[in-house]
Amino acid sequence: MAVIPLPLTGTGTPQNAERAPEGGRALAHSGVTQEVLVHEDGARVMRSVLPGGVRVLTESMPGALSASVGFWVGVGSRDEEPGMHGSTHFLEHLLFKGTATRSALEIALAFDEVGGESNAATAKESTCYYARVLGTDLPMAIATIGDMVTSARLSDSDLEQERGVILEELAMDADDPTDVAHERFVQLVMGEHELGRPIGGTPEDINATEAEAVREHYRKHYTPDTLVVTAAGAVDHTEVCEAVMQSLHDGGWSLEVGAAPKARRAPAPATVTSVTGEHVVRRDVEQANILLGCPGLVATDERRYALSVLNTVLGGGMSSRLFQRVREQRGLAYSTYSFSGSYTDAGYFGLYAGCSPAKAREVLDLLGEQLDELARDGITEHEHRVALGALSGGRVLSGEDAGARMSRLGGAELITGEYHDLDETLRRIRAVTREEVHAVARELASRPRTAVIVGPFDTL
Repeated sequence: MAVIPLPLTGTGTPQNAERAPEGGRALAHSGVTQEVLVHEDGARVMRSVLPGGVRVLTESMPGALSASVGFWVGVGSRDEEPGMHGSTHFLEHLLFKGTATRSALEIALAFDEVGGESNAATAKESTCYYARVLGTDLPMAIATIGDMVTSARLSDSDLEQERGVILEELAMDADDPTDVAHERFVQLVMGEHELGRPIGGTPEDINATEAEAVREHYRKHYTPDTLVVTAAGAVDHTEVCEAVMQSLHDGGWSLEVGAAPKARRAPAPATVTSVTGEHVVRRDVEQANILLGCPGLVATDERRYALSVLNTVLGGGMSSRLFQRVREQRGLAYSTYSFSGSYTDAGYFGLYAGCSPAKAREVLDLLGEQLDELARDGITEHEHRVALGALSGGRVLSGEDAGARMSRLGGAELITGEYHDLDETLRRIRAVTREEVHAVARELASRPRTAVIVGPFDTL
């Protein structure tokens, strides 16, 4: 078992090489390499801090034929300045519209013709452009995404065309009452904190966004020191580093030897002032969507493992309290669960149920009762055992997926600054006691609550 710190300055073995001639490979492998560890299953985790402060982490999986790769940029919706709200998500769309050397169609064909997949995701604290391909096609994936990240065209015409696409995406989300409820819930629980802003911006934001503002957001944040590349599956660390450096060199990025990565976000918890009470959003729908919750834990809080156990017991599966008591015993809902969101300096925790509008008050009260009961009495020995088994088994099963391992590397590098191997993760899960879960439940239940109800009424 191991917990490996990931220092920004890089520790390990320098790998020196000269610049290749024009048209050749830009770098054999330079920078500082840290061999993190070798798993019992033979998977090998490696990390390098390359020139420019670019970080590359790989996990080779013996026997794997495919590979997942992600280019992570440490910028999310929370980082947008006034006048730029929605720009991070705008860029996610625009990077697929083409570069100086690849059209949008050529980018799509590059992955389609090898049976691969490519996509991107904007979050509140990061943006990731990722792909899954055969291991033999990984150099192509790195070259293509590297070109997108370094050399996006970002033309006025592309932006205007994509503005309409994004507005349609927001309209689609606005037609989904569950999405409306969750978005409103996060906004109210986070209060004035920038994490409360919607990731995609609002229609007003998108309509007001100017092309130059998006380009300025790109120039400010898409830099070598913010870039993290992670890959897992049929990968070779040295070859990945070479391909990454070649793609960035071809894109014209300046890669200064010895440059350090950008500092991670400060993990100190922020002061969050929630808008509490009940908030109704009128929608003419057949089912009311109900959320109840409060501020939660930050991403690096050591109690996050206890929160995972609590979440599993309360609303994590078909044997959970919410599923059994709201759906099975009372027949009040088809879907009900609990959830949490954790970020560098703030987080939220909530419970959800969808029910008949006539039952909305009953269900809202029942959700609160379940949290109060857990805070009062704690969890049983049986619930504890089931939750530990569910979480442990889930982590092992997810570890068989290269995409999950690629994402885990990205989270370790960008958020916690530590890499936990599977054994260490399982050890921490299994070390959670019933008393620790009870303490987290009491703390969450004591916090001021926010309720959001989306349904065909003005008041509940």
